[in-house]
Amino acid sequence: MKRDRPDPLFRKVNTKARGVHHRFGGHYRHLRNSKGAGSTKMAKDVERGLDYTPLFRFLLAKVGQLWDPVFAEAVARLDKKEPIFWLVASDLAHGEPYVRIGENSYFSGLYVDDNGILQRVAPELDETSLAPSCHCCTHTFNGKTFTQEYPF
Repeated sequence: MKRDRPDPLFRKVNTKARGVHHRFGGHYRHLRNSKGAGSTKMAKDVERGLDYTPLFRFLLAKVGQLWDPVFAEAVARLDKKEPIFWLVASDLAHGEPYVRIGENSYFSGLYVDDNGILQRVAPELDETSLAPSCHCCTHTFNGKTFTQEYPF
């Protein structure tokens, strides 16, 4: 059975699993018998549970292509445009060599050149170029594990 729409460039993450902690807000159980219990509010516009790794891989695969069709396809497959600009800068002067997404995931920074072509800011960077910031976590660059050891 074929779908009419292509797959979305984001996925939902299970936020009810054990070990998933949200940085904002506390639990009601800690406040229910205190005087401040009535003053708690629901946080508005807090979106949890979306992973944009498929978008970042899509953009990396489109390096060297015209930006306008790539942007149009990405927007059509997303819920909002903002995550595109986490990686893609409007020009080289505003681009970053790499972008940290989450705690241990890094992706190549991208920009749109004067000819409207999607390019990497620092094409020489790869998983061998960066060192991890701690010894306990797995750090990745464009989905590949860092090869350097943590400098003790």
